[in-house]
Amino acid sequence: MSKGNMLIAQSGGPSMVINQSLVGAVLAARESAAVGKIYGALHGIQGILDERFIDLRKESRKTLEAVAVTPSSALGSVRRKPTAADCAAIFAVLRKLDVRYFFYIGGNDSAETVHIISEEAAKAGHALRCFHIPKTIDNDLRENDHTPGYGSAARFVACAVKGDDLDNRALGGVKIDVIMGRNAGFLTAAAALARDAADDGPHLVYLPERAFSIDGFVRDVKAAMKRYGRCVVAVSEGIADKDGTPVIAKFTQEVDSHGNVQLSGTGALGDLLAGVVKEKAGIKRVRADTFGYLQRSFPGIASATDAQEARLVGAAAVCAALRGDLPSGSVAIKRKPGKKYAVAFETVPLRSVAKETRHVPAAFINKAGNNVTQAFIDYARPLVGALPKCARLAQLKK
Repeated sequence: MSKGNMLIAQSGGPSMVINQSLVGAVLAARESAAVGKIYGALHGIQGILDERFIDLRKESRKTLEAVAVTPSSALGSVRRKPTAADCAAIFAVLRKLDVRYFFYIGGNDSAETVHIISEEAAKAGHALRCFHIPKTIDNDLRENDHTPGYGSAARFVACAVKGDDLDNRALGGVKIDVIMGRNAGFLTAAAALARDAADDGPHLVYLPERAFSIDGFVRDVKAAMKRYGRCVVAVSEGIADKDGTPVIAKFTQEVDSHGNVQLSGTGALGDLLAGVVKEKAGIKRVRADTFGYLQRSFPGIASATDAQEARLVGAAAVCAALRGDLPSGSVAIKRKPGKKYAVAFETVPLRSVAKETRHVPAAFINKAGNNVTQAFIDYARPLVGALPKCARLAQLKK
């Protein structure tokens, strides 16, 4: 084991369990004589560049445990995409602080950042162990069966849509819920977990993995209205047409920090789809909601499985770094074969996780492209856990 200090930071969108990973890593490091100071960088790589740190050895176990069950990023986060010059500057700060262990909690952009810093360290001959700790509610990291943060956000989505379905059952009409997911529809697919009875919503589910047609959407809504007398729709914010152009791109030119069309933080897509249904389907009562950032940091609804695995994956990253089998890597969650749900943690190369995104498998989407299959339900249910049960009057059941 190489003796030295440790630095840990959080990046990207917050989640309900990202602090479990932080605390899991910190507590594991505190047990090792190889780790000296434990720096927590405020607001990700921006905090490293600005040299804004706190001493995580000074925090009591009681405080850390309380933070672990608190949603959002305790250290603050950042959306900054680092340049090569930024990475070189970050490495200079790490060397100055005698940081031998660097951990970054985040998605695929964060994995790419860790990869670049690791390469800079290798060029300089500095013994720095760099590890990426996975996090993303989008569930789109390659090499992972699922990612910390997804199970809890999926649980929120399922509960919210279950509530929306009850509301829609009482008042009728069409309800459209726009859910996060630029290129991967895992979170939107989780809406299907809300169903208990055969006529429960969502009746239609649209993911970015399938081309979206306005005309096809209208036909689907009409068919659902005829069958159920009402319709609940779950749709990914990233739905795109057959040419790959996001539907919302036709109505906004705003872009995010990575140059992508801004999808979250606006209700434009919901308003567009509601307007289309009113105009082309002739349905008067149509409502739309955009879940937006509510899915990420909602207190009191975290999945127990998600929280436990997020804690363990943080500790696993520290253990991997201390073992020194690899100078760098990302910890991936792998599902063990068999009927009983179980996982293992495996260290994988950073380059296999960085940049590229993972998509919802074709086997999880129905042939019509407007719903999910039982295979997805079986995949997602253990990640989300049991949901609240809702009853109906016996005489009103079909």
